[in-house]
Amino acid sequence: MGHLRQEVEPGSVGLDPGALDRLDRHFAALVDDGRLPGFLVSVARHGRVAHLTAYGRRDRAAELPVEIDTLWRIYSMTKPVTSVAALMLLEEGRLGLDDPVADFLPAFAEPRVYVGGSGPDTRTRPAEQPVLVRHLLTHTAGLTFGFYHAHPVDALYRDAGVESSVAPGADLAETCEVYARLPLQFEPGTRWNYSVATNVLGRVIEVVSGQDLDDFLHRRVLGPLGMTDAGFQVTDEQAGRLAELYGEDDEGGLVPIAGLPLRGRPRFLSGSGGMVATAHDYHRFMEMLRRRGELDGTRLLRPSTVDLMASNQLPGNADRRSFGSPVHQEPGNAGLGFGLGVSVVVDPAVTRAPSGEGAFGWSGVATTTFWVDPRRDLTVQFLSQLRPRGSHSVFPDLKRLVHEAVRS
Repeated sequence: MGHLRQEVEPGSVGLDPGALDRLDRHFAALVDDGRLPGFLVSVARHGRVAHLTAYGRRDRAAELPVEIDTLWRIYSMTKPVTSVAALMLLEEGRLGLDDPVADFLPAFAEPRVYVGGSGPDTRTRPAEQPVLVRHLLTHTAGLTFGFYHAHPVDALYRDAGVESSVAPGADLAETCEVYARLPLQFEPGTRWNYSVATNVLGRVIEVVSGQDLDDFLHRRVLGPLGMTDAGFQVTDEQAGRLAELYGEDDEGGLVPIAGLPLRGRPRFLSGSGGMVATAHDYHRFMEMLRRRGELDGTRLLRPSTVDLMASNQLPGNADRRSFGSPVHQEPGNAGLGFGLGVSVVVDPAVTRAPSGEGAFGWSGVATTTFWVDPRRDLTVQFLSQLRPRGSHSVFPDLKRLVHEAVRS
């Protein structure tokens, strides 16, 4: 088990200690007001941790504090890890961005695209082109989530039992078979729609590598990077450090809710959102990306591959608001493109919060987020365990407060 620690004073790497103190006080007030259970935030510059704060409770009922080695459900921050694994296979020539997914998962051989209607009256047509590996990495495959409640295909996902992305009792292979039987929302490559695509990508990794996803990630990514606590299950030794997961009640108060992973290896290995990790683990992952594929002498990816991952892949350098499906055409997506498994800032002038051009990262549903800012040589992570009912200001506030702390 590794431990994250502050390595330098903020001022020595061009960060304003006063602004970082304001950041801490802002989020501590949310905890004190009962709006967050607790949090951990780290800010590193030039590869050295300059700010590290843990505050609040990892378990409110037991009055257990958030500690530096607390274990967090990172949910969709799993996606960049899975994407790095796929890009490693790409570098080895075992996978290509323009390979049809059906080459590995035959159930996707004849995709159909939604035309109209709903339920049993849904009308579809054959897709004009195949779903490609590139489409999975960029969320442009035409797949969706059942919980959106925004399109008739979303309802078909719910009817098929995959509202929560997994068919009850199914493993990853079986769940991907369910996805493949459902129509695509749109022609592959023509829109951006955040979706179950990274679960499908995880299954592709399994088929190409001949290993279960958790084994491949441990052997090729987590182990080599020293992400010693990260994985798809919680051991007996780790259980006491796992933060409780909270939701919101009708009055906005915090209530414990169930969350994965549970003890033991899960049947469904979600490359989309199934991992837990400590701040130390994810700091190692961020630093590998900041260093363009290498950390402490271990190289996972070539610099050019990380550059490609962190470059906007949407046509015409579009952002997610203009290229997104209707559910994503909201102001928070303005100025944000999408690379290979990560969000990418393409126009800081119109983003919801101050952002550096080229900064990339992603967030998780339980109020976790990270980003790497290559131009400022900065990595940031924020970890909590709250699944809010709707949108909240934690992420834009964090970006604004970090932005205010960068002196030069």
